[in-house]
Amino acid sequence: MNIQTALLQGQQLLEDAKISAPRLTAEVLLAHAIGSDRTWLYAHSDEQLREVWWIHYGRYLHERLKGKPTQYITGCQEFYGREFRVTPDVLIPRPETEHSIEAALQLAPHAKTIADIGTGSGAIAVTLALETGVRIVATDVSERAARVAASNAWRLAAAVDFVVCDLGSALPSERFDLVVSNPPYVPESDRQTVQKEVRDYEPHVALFGGSDGLDLYRRLIPEAWRLLAAGGRLILEIGWREGDAISAMLGGWQNVEIRIDLASIPRVIAARKIT
Repeated sequence: MNIQTALLQGQQLLEDAKISAPRLTAEVLLAHAIGSDRTWLYAHSDEQLREVWWIHYGRYLHERLKGKPTQYITGCQEFYGREFRVTPDVLIPRPETEHSIEAALQLAPHAKTIADIGTGSGAIAVTLALETGVRIVATDVSERAARVAASNAWRLAAAVDFVVCDLGSALPSERFDLVVSNPPYVPESDRQTVQKEVRDYEPHVALFGGSDGLDLYRRLIPEAWRLLAAGGRLILEIGWREGDAISAMLGGWQNVEIRIDLASIPRVIAARKIT
């Protein structure tokens, strides 16, 4: 069997199982099995599949058909133009989280001290460190997640210090110019409607935010006030239904604004600590 035929067979299996983007998924999995990139597949479409490639490809297809996310099979996900290592210990970085990066760069371009609360894979902290040149402190309650984030920072040569703690409890007060976070915000009531591959494979501690999805915001906003210096900025990713409720929690803050994405979905809320 050559590479072109293997791709077609994999695509058909994924289509029959109603897996999204079946062709792209087949390409990514076969490239991973071979240890190449997708471009190589097309340049060698007539090449015969080696036995070890077929074994790995078959296993990856089987895992994907069972629902395992492609990113956990390949162990990587692109974010803001960089490749991040991911494991089931961390949430897979989403494109929508890039809106938090853009908001941070626009609203706090001169921040010298930045904290990323609940860093997960380190996507936000590492990206901001590389985009700003500022050394960043990132926290996570999960030691395993912090280890994944630290490996990403090391591999991408980003200056980030990692601390394992609940929210920012181990960090000093009134030190930071910017606090950024992507807290868990899916309501428990939505658990059964969440996409199965997300619900069954991604860490629940990074997904679900209590009965209404707002538990972490209730704790994080006062914590951010403690961490921020006067005039410091807070930037949070939010769920599409949660903007009004979180805005109400920011009653004592200045310059509260909700930013929408290209689909007009509320995606980020930003605020400034009163000077």
